[in-house]
Amino acid sequence: MSEFAHQTYVVARKVVIALVGGTVTLIGIAMIVLPGPAFVVLPAGLAILAIEFAWARRWLKKVKQMAQEAVDKMHHNSPQHPSNHASPHSAISPAIESAPKK
Repeated sequence: MSEFAHQTYVVARKVVIALVGGTVTLIGIAMIVLPGPAFVVLPAGLAILAIEFAWARRWLKKVKQMAQEAVDKMHHNSPQHPSNHASPHSAISPAIESAPKK
């Protein structure tokens, strides 16, 4: 492949990735206020842009970190998490202990 053809390919690849990734990212940003799965589309757009651009890789890493923190927070606040609610026996135990013994 000649040098000119290679340079043309590199530039064309960057342009296509920028257009597709930018469009998907903008649609994801619009979905923040419009109906749609912004939390899926926005990272997908950043992932497309991250193929070619370092700044998109940094943003994608931050988005992944924020998503993981949100999942961890949701998991921590879920009713299944043992520290968020007392066991059903802990409310009954004092009542049983204070009941008159026969």
